Amino acid sequence: MLHLQSLGIEYGTLAMFVMLIGFLLTGMPLAFVTLLVALIFTLGWFDNVMVVQLITSRVYSFVSSFVFVSVPMFVLMAALLDRSGIARDLFEAMRLFGGRLKGGVAVQTIFVAVILAAMSGIIGGEIVLLGLLALPQMLRQGYDEKLAIGVVCAGGSLGTMVPPSIVLIIYGLTANVSIGDLFTSAFIPGFMLAGFYVAYVLFRCYFGDNVAPPPQTEKIPTSEKLRLLKGLFLPIVVVICVLGSIYGGIASVTEASAVGVAGVIASTILRREFSLTMLKGAAMQTLSTCGMIVWIGIGASALVGVFNLMGGIKFVSGMITGISDDPTVVILVMMLILFILGMFLDWVGIALLTMPIFVPIVKQLGFDPVWFGVLFAMNMQVSFLSPPFGPAAFYLKSVAPPDISLGTIFRSLAPFICLQILAVAILIIFPGITGR
Repeated sequence: MLHLQSLGIEYGTLAMFVMLIGFLLTGMPLAFVTLLVALIFTLGWFDNVMVVQLITSRVYSFVSSFVFVSVPMFVLMAALLDRSGIARDLFEAMRLFGGRLKGGVAVQTIFVAVILAAMSGIIGGEIVLLGLLALPQMLRQGYDEKLAIGVVCAGGSLGTMVPPSIVLIIYGLTANVSIGDLFTSAFIPGFMLAGFYVAYVLFRCYFGDNVAPPPQTEKIPTSEKLRLLKGLFLPIVVVICVLGSIYGGIASVTEASAVGVAGVIASTILRREFSLTMLKGAAMQTLSTCGMIVWIGIGASALVGVFNLMGGIKFVSGMITGISDDPTVVILVMMLILFILGMFLDWVGIALLTMPIFVPIVKQLGFDPVWFGVLFAMNMQVSFLSPPFGPAAFYLKSVAPPDISLGTIFRSLAPFICLQILAVAILIIFPGITGR
């Protein structure tokens, strides 16, 4: 048997990359691919069995982190929202603010997306919810099909940026930076991106032909206004409790996630929607989602641990920093790598595989790792929409009318991807937006 160490770190890195791609092309899940490649290189590169213990200790440190408890809590919040009528009433309530605007339903969809993102930090369920609530309404009222599709997918992906974002939590765990600082720094960029979407929608609606129906002119009765406002009350209270407790220094991210779950459960009880069947379904969905995240984390931690012991992280770092003497160019190269990986890999895998390599480089170049975390989350926004495997498109396709093809969805997302790239560029040029 050929000893892999004889390849040297250069060809060893190439062999590891080719092996990863090869196994992924077979359809094997990313978690199992990373574990398998880690095992092959552990046995084929090292003679010392102690290496296995070093790798397992690295995996244990990842899964035993106290902050990691917040991930299933936020996923459970999203699962409960999926099964309740909170999102539906919230969408209806936003009609009070968007009804008199041309393109008002599209704008209110983005605002609802921001509130839902601030409640749970999950993107999948949000896109499905908006696809069921907003998309049929926009199509029925005569909105341009591509604009309606783009608003739902792009708005539903805002959970990546708007705190409490699970993307930022995983980054914070991987990069060993304060998740509270990440949430604070992502607040303005997240709303900036939502503002770009709103500005684009209004521009298209007011200056385009037959893009949106004329605004509603009929007056809403006071009794109806009060009924609609009730739909805003509980979601706003939950958001204030979750984010207010974090920013106010009252609770940690983990404790705030528990407060959020309690708030959503209390909301469903007050609305008389709570049942044990609903709770069981939400719990099973949470187990499924978090199981995937944990297994990807275990596989990626093992692979990065092996690669580090091989000397691979030092090799790749030297290769990336050697591209240019200009630190900004190095950051742009890293963004390009993340963008390409985002077309094919899940964001959890990307964060856990690349951040142990990228974050030390960022610190070495004199940049703030918190700012880079916000930049990473913004880049992952692009990956959620980008073909060929942009998950936002597939989430929407699962609930969209049959005549809307996947190709149509991806074509509809092009302007929103451009807005996301613009936001990434602004964050690089003006890092002060994050407050760092």
